Amino acid sequence: MLGDDILGTGFSFDVHLVRGAGAFVCGEETALIRSIEGKMGEPRQRPPYPVQQGIRGLPTVINNVETWANIPVILRQGAEEFAKVGTPNNSGTKIFSLVGKIKNTGLVEVPMGITIREIVYDIGGGPVGKARIKAVQTGGPSGGCIPASRFDLPIDYDSLAAAGSIMGSGGMIVMDENTCMVDVAKYFMNFLKDESCGKCFTCRKGTQRMYELLDDITKGRGTPEHLTLLEELALAVKDTSMCGLGQTAANPVLSTLRYFRDEYERHVIDKRCDAFVCSELVGAPCQAACPLDTEAWRYVAMVEKGRYEESYQLIREANPFPSVCARVCDRKCEQHCQLGTGGGEPIAIRAIKRFVTDRVDPWVYKPPRIERRAKSPARVAVVGAGPAGLAAAHGLARMGHQVSLFEAEGVLGGMLVSCIPAYRLPREVLRKEIASLVQHHVDVHCGSALGHDISLDSLFADGFQAIFLATGADQSQRLELAGEDLEGVYSSMEFLQAFNLRGTELAGGHVGIIGGGNSAVDAARVAIRQRHVESVSLLYRRTDQEMPAYAEEVEAAIEEGIRLETLVSPVKIRYLETARREGIHVQTGVSPIKIESRGGRLVGIECIRNQLGDRDASGRRKPVPLPGSEFHLALNTLIVAIGERPDGEGLAAQGLEVDRQGRLRANWKTLNTSRQGVFAGGDVVTGPNTVVDAIAAGKRAALVIDRYLSGESLEEPTRVKLPRIFVEPTAVVDEDGEEPHRFEPASLPVDARNKNFAEVELALSAEEAMAEARRCLRCDLKFTRGREHGAAACAAARGGPS
Repeated sequence: MLGDDILGTGFSFDVHLVRGAGAFVCGEETALIRSIEGKMGEPRQRPPYPVQQGIRGLPTVINNVETWANIPVILRQGAEEFAKVGTPNNSGTKIFSLVGKIKNTGLVEVPMGITIREIVYDIGGGPVGKARIKAVQTGGPSGGCIPASRFDLPIDYDSLAAAGSIMGSGGMIVMDENTCMVDVAKYFMNFLKDESCGKCFTCRKGTQRMYELLDDITKGRGTPEHLTLLEELALAVKDTSMCGLGQTAANPVLSTLRYFRDEYERHVIDKRCDAFVCSELVGAPCQAACPLDTEAWRYVAMVEKGRYEESYQLIREANPFPSVCARVCDRKCEQHCQLGTGGGEPIAIRAIKRFVTDRVDPWVYKPPRIERRAKSPARVAVVGAGPAGLAAAHGLARMGHQVSLFEAEGVLGGMLVSCIPAYRLPREVLRKEIASLVQHHVDVHCGSALGHDISLDSLFADGFQAIFLATGADQSQRLELAGEDLEGVYSSMEFLQAFNLRGTELAGGHVGIIGGGNSAVDAARVAIRQRHVESVSLLYRRTDQEMPAYAEEVEAAIEEGIRLETLVSPVKIRYLETARREGIHVQTGVSPIKIESRGGRLVGIECIRNQLGDRDASGRRKPVPLPGSEFHLALNTLIVAIGERPDGEGLAAQGLEVDRQGRLRANWKTLNTSRQGVFAGGDVVTGPNTVVDAIAAGKRAALVIDRYLSGESLEEPTRVKLPRIFVEPTAVVDEDGEEPHRFEPASLPVDARNKNFAEVELALSAEEAMAEARRCLRCDLKFTRGREHGAAACAAARGGPS
């Protein structure tokens, strides 16, 4: 019984007070009271509530320290003054323990009603790395997970409850794209099942069974029925448990099912964990990350042993473009390498692939014929000879189908030859690789554009039984500024194709590039190499940290003398007449290329400087123009590289469904379109994407079309792809105890790149490649180690080595 001064306020209460270090959930309140009374600490049914009947039947207030800390403020300043902070019915401040994948962690005190976005980005500073923030979990283990799309939610008790979470103990865990939400639910359920006191059956057995279901899902044993049962069980536990622990224990499950059901379905249906967390679904992360399912760990192990031809065979069997991908792949394998995610430097897998493909004669690989499902060979038309179309044609030809490949340009290769510069992808390397793919059962028809020279109807009329569309995305987005059609203003596609396909140099004098993606950087680096160019400026509306282009390409561009101007947006294109009319001095004769049109000669652009404002739904801060910061940039050539899209109008004219961005609508699994027998993949479906993703779409198209021709279901049953082959690891002697560093490929010196297109990135030496391969952690051994005994036994029975 406390009847003295409470916290120095001058007030006293004739009630029992129990001061805790943290928040108690409802069941723990009554359990604590029973413990103080000398009884077994277990919950009891309510009402009566402790404030009505607590210790020895007297009113008892049970609150945590944070709540008691507000009492002096309320008593000194009054309830009305206190209520000015926060929102109606949720007054005052709240302390959160802000932790997770965020720059600024710690305890933060904020007013009720503040949004999650303000806490995460303004106070927390946003994500630690480049991975976007995906969700926050509030309220401790019994809280729910709230997705980034709902970060404008004002924080109070009612809004959190409506969102499927709780205020709880004030925990706030920030999670990024590398967090698996199914694994998060499993983690908290493991804690909650152990915390259940066991008095009520639904909580004791319900939490245990929910954990078992989640465990099955993360290990690849889940079925759609698991999801139905999990949701039903979670609702039952929530509705029928006696205390607060059981009533809130379902929150992690229900909230993740509510907002991230697609992740559950990926685990259950596709047997994939896109966050690369669930090891029984991931296997070796480098292999799981590769769209082509390349056994990177295995060919790296072969390099370590000096078995280069065997390494090439492994690469080539998975990837019809080994030499191309050794140069321009976006390296998803390295992004998910365990050595890199563990705080070290990832294995230089692409550089090792480059070493192998440069050293081994590609003709050592003899592609075996793929067993087809169709009873007899069929005629298949492939429209578009880029990476997706060539991969599809090659796969279908290996099955024995008769393939006709139609390409609008005069050469094969698509974006590989028309957009990617020779200093990144030498033309002789590309020509040899393409030639090896169209040797047998492939008829090539160049200069055949869809909608002009051929149509879907004409192809079907000619007897083709299936068509695969891989026409890419080569229509450039426009700035929508007056003067954009002037001569001297080009889209990045127009500029790159003119040079790469026809050798025409369109740039001269001072060149400006607008954009921050790979095509913008490629255009800038091609321009700086052209004979009549004096300088190149790359203009981007955000900072270099937000640029979508590959970081190494941006660094190389700066090395080569390209000026990077960030936080800049164009607002007006200026040409000779308007510039003189507005009193701008124009320096003429700066370029031997005369750029004129009926609107006058291009002389520059007017830009405005930006600052980064509020964040959009993706978590990126929006560029906001700064009034009065306009400036003029003198230019002789302007290249617009703000994005590409497919030719939606042309596709729609063929009777196909397209979306608002002009992308062709196709099932992402089966690739079938709105027209019977017509399939599509690559950039025409996804919009601008990576080379390796386009190749993967082509490989999948070959399998799907063969299933279609055989009359079978287009969807192939999914399976977990784990390492199966045991490769003996090489014993490594640690001589000096230092952590081995990553070997980066050498680059051509900057002065040697001037005005020429020699390949910039060089290959590793044999010593460097083997040393780099030796750094591999060999994640495969977790799954194959037990196979070594069986392999040894088989070898002994045969009388030879394993």
